[in-house]
Amino acid sequence: MAHEATLSADPRSDTGKGVARSLRRNGRIPAVIYGHGREPEALSVDSTALTRLLSGISAATTMLNVEVAGRPAVRALIREIQRSPIKPSDILHLDLFAVNADEEIEVDVPVRLIGVPEGVRVGGGTLDHTMHSLTISVLPGDLPGSIDLDVSGLTIGHGIHVRDITVPKATIMNDEDLMVASVIPPRTEVAPVVEAVASSEPELIRKVKPEDEDKD
Repeated sequence: MAHEATLSADPRSDTGKGVARSLRRNGRIPAVIYGHGREPEALSVDSTALTRLLSGISAATTMLNVEVAGRPAVRALIREIQRSPIKPSDILHLDLFAVNADEEIEVDVPVRLIGVPEGVRVGGGTLDHTMHSLTISVLPGDLPGSIDLDVSGLTIGHGIHVRDITVPKATIMNDEDLMVASVIPPRTEVAPVVEAVASSEPELIRKVKPEDEDKD
């Protein structure tokens, strides 16, 4: 099941780059919450509290109870975290998507591989983790924190496709034929190709002219 956390926010009426910069100088991060036909609402959250929160959760799959100015909490998912390209630890903006308990949502859930494949332990193969997340449709209350796959039984040349995976109370939206993880054979060294050494004397190829035939 998805983890839950609480995030406090304040409403704000002013928007724009100048306002955003001013908020960040004062230890606040501009944010917005939207979803389900509601008008987007501009918010601000405490920078230190947000950083601390994000360090302890999986941002993609944690259900947030967003408390705004004493109102009843709104359940929401983090849709986007904008960070500074110069200093990625600095958060520039936070997008929150409000959800309803009785409406399914589409979420990208991380895939976790459990165990060491037999083909790696015994055959010297390599585990190739192709898809690191899957998109599922699920009710908010049934959202898993991750999709855990046991790969310990995989041998060389075998893998797990999307069609092999079941997520309780959810529908996987990805193409069922896609490979999620597989064990590939060990690489074999290819003998270097030795090129033939060219003769130092060039070979002259031409037709013999009639006048050359009688020459000694």
